[in-house]
Amino acid sequence: MNYILIFILLLIAELVYFWLANRFSIIALPNKRSSSSQVTLRGGGIIFYIAILFYFLFQEFSYPFFFIGLTLISIVSFIDDIRSLSVKLRLLVHFTAMGLMFYQWGLFELPWYFSVCALVVSTGILNAYNFMDGINGITGGYSLVVAAALLYINIYRVQFIDNELIYYVILSLLVFNYFNFRTKARCFAGDVGSISIAFILLFLLGKLIIATNDISYIVLLGVYGVDTVLTIIRRLLLKENIFEAHRKHVYQLLANEIKLPHVWVSTIYASLQALIIVGFLLLEPYSYWYPCVVVAVLAIGWYAVVRYQVSVNSKQSTVNSKE
Repeated sequence: MNYILIFILLLIAELVYFWLANRFSIIALPNKRSSSSQVTLRGGGIIFYIAILFYFLFQEFSYPFFFIGLTLISIVSFIDDIRSLSVKLRLLVHFTAMGLMFYQWGLFELPWYFSVCALVVSTGILNAYNFMDGINGITGGYSLVVAAALLYINIYRVQFIDNELIYYVILSLLVFNYFNFRTKARCFAGDVGSISIAFILLFLLGKLIIATNDISYIVLLGVYGVDTVLTIIRRLLLKENIFEAHRKHVYQLLANEIKLPHVWVSTIYASLQALIIVGFLLLEPYSYWYPCVVVAVLAIGWYAVVRYQVSVNSKQSTVNSKE
């Protein structure tokens, strides 16, 4: 009954936000990065922060430094959804928020180079999540798979966090997916959604890795990670500005160039990540080489899609030049 009540409260909170977004015209206009051609409400992913706010209030103010960091990063991301903020300000807030999260992890008790490595990886994950938020259902569907895997590990493998925190996150993802994981989305996550859910999952994943001393759990974000890293490398080879909006991620090629429906592409990404996680859990004795195999297979798949699209574009260019 408690979870039903929380779900209802989150649903009401999302609907209230929709009313406010309509009233104040908080909308997402099609741009060079997005794969949607429709004007849609932006910032529906604020529900992820609200879920953690409920958890913080209802569960005796647990994980306060994580919550403060999430609050800072969510506020600046929401403002950035409404009007552009300077890169320096966003980076300052992001690093401050990550510092608070590291303190909550207890990372500062370890040698300094652990914090440096964590800062690099965390920055990459936050930006990867933000880059990958571009079609209906991809952020919510993918994150639901990761959160469910973390819950399973926490219950049946090793307890690294309060179960209630993951339950609240899953409930918020269910609410968001109801409005976003559809052919015509009622809302987009916005920066506040993609950055906040990335921060939340990063906090959970970091707690797990520190508790088990096993970095191989990073495979829980394998699909996003490989797509993001290889896309950046490709753009660098093409001498493009990697900080400018683009449509070169594989999910963008599948949705925009190959013309697969958005929900199909999102389902492919979520299902692929789910299969990788199941394999990881079943092959736990081989956890150190398994991520290497996963990266290799995903890289081959990524290359196949890119080469196919390059070939199609080349043929189309030839036809157009003849005409």
